[in-house]
Amino acid sequence: MLEILVLSLIQGVTEFIPVSSSSHLIIISEFLKFTKENLLTNISLHIGSFIAVIVFFRNEIKNFIKYKRIFFLILISSIPILSLGFFLVKLEIINYLRGIKIIGWTTIIFGILLYISDKFKNTKKIENLDLKSSIIIGLFHAISLIPGVSRSGIAITLGRFLGFNRVEAAKISFLLSIPVLLVVSLYGLYSLHVTESIDIKQINFIAIIFSGFFSYFTIVFFLKFLKRFNLILFVIYRIFLGAFLLYYAYL
Repeated sequence: MLEILVLSLIQGVTEFIPVSSSSHLIIISEFLKFTKENLLTNISLHIGSFIAVIVFFRNEIKNFIKYKRIFFLILISSIPILSLGFFLVKLEIINYLRGIKIIGWTTIIFGILLYISDKFKNTKKIENLDLKSSIIIGLFHAISLIPGVSRSGIAITLGRFLGFNRVEAAKISFLLSIPVLLVVSLYGLYSLHVTESIDIKQINFIAIIFSGFFSYFTIVFFLKFLKRFNLILFVIYRIFLGAFLLYYAYL
């Protein structure tokens, strides 16, 4: 139970901030010798995050007609990552991307890109999202399937490069998570359904509940944070974390 609580906390805190939740789940499990962390548990933790973002954007979802253009563009942006993700899972390549060396390099490289993008003085709001921007964000968003890149991080980075302010770029990243986490959730729920072990089902449902709780409050906190501060804190964290991981992996 302690392992699931820790993993749920890590997932909830890191899913919606630009640091990569998948990499942190792998790193924590590696160093603390957790036995519960695997692809199914990882997926269950993401189901919790999906529930959290749905609850947070419940009013926008209820008013779908009013926001249908934005949701359509978000759906377009999600096509590359969903397509690539399907093939990586189908061909079982996804497990080969979970190494510490890969995470170390991606954490640093995309942390630097986040820093560069955050230097721009941008004012666009989510209402200004157009087809061209959604396609560009979507193509780069697919790279986040590699642990360490960060799904929210790459979306915020591209949002900043394309002229959106920090809060609006973060909202785009949150909305982008809905189609992706929906597909992940459906796959995870199916996997749990066909699993015969009652213990595995119970552990993963507990992970969903705790992850959803921590994810929701992270979304609320992160948006408040961005209204007052820039992203340098996350950049510094990524640089130090990446350097430590590379030191650990190569020496």
